[in-house]
Amino acid sequence: MRVALFLTCVNDTLYPDTGKAVVKLLTRLGVDVDFPLAQTCCGQAHYNTGYRHEAEPLARHFAEVFGGYEAIVTPSGSCGAMVRELYPRMGERARAEGRGGALADVLAPVVPKTYELTEFLVDVLGVTDVGAYYPHKVTYHPTCHGLRGLGLGERPRRLLEAVRGLELVELPGAEECCGFGGTFALKNADVSAAMGEDKVRNAASTGAEVLCAADNSCLMHIGGTMARLRTGIRPVHLAEILASTEEEPAV
Repeated sequence: MRVALFLTCVNDTLYPDTGKAVVKLLTRLGVDVDFPLAQTCCGQAHYNTGYRHEAEPLARHFAEVFGGYEAIVTPSGSCGAMVRELYPRMGERARAEGRGGALADVLAPVVPKTYELTEFLVDVLGVTDVGAYYPHKVTYHPTCHGLRGLGLGERPRRLLEAVRGLELVELPGAEECCGFGGTFALKNADVSAAMGEDKVRNAASTGAEVLCAADNSCLMHIGGTMARLRTGIRPVHLAEILASTEEEPAV
């Protein structure tokens, strides 16, 4: 199966090891992974900040770059939700504004074949045990876009539960937002910080060594708060846990 890795801006700029982990994991599972060098931002930041028309060229470019692949896999619930949820809305809004159906037609082919990583593993490859080994006590935070936008449900937990050596502990208030929310953290900094502190206090109460999530933007926010509060807990993307093996362990 030939798939494309849609790494996203945040991962490309700040967390390239997550992308490497996805490639390592999928290759181990027999998947042929390409990384299209022409990929850019999907337009989520523009769209969510109110610049919908400015996001349209980025969406068109995404469709051009990724259109030829059987599947598009991303280690980001928020960017996955942008393609799956908001690209169709962009097309329909353009039609409602009298600009015709061209945008909707261009975007339509990539929408159903864009998958967040855990969706691809569980729903497309049909696996939950990926052969991972990670001997640490871990708590899992389901991010808002993955939980509410994509409806990931128990997929990430099922994958974590199958990891050898991993002790998964329940996070109190797991379904509450961490406070990041992209530009929300800039526009409402005090509220965002308070929400982050609540999330971190709940994580600390579990005694976990690692807080895991499937979106590095949320982990960046939570990780910064954990560092400031000196909890000793490490933020780790789910892909890096799943890519870890006894022969090549993750830190």
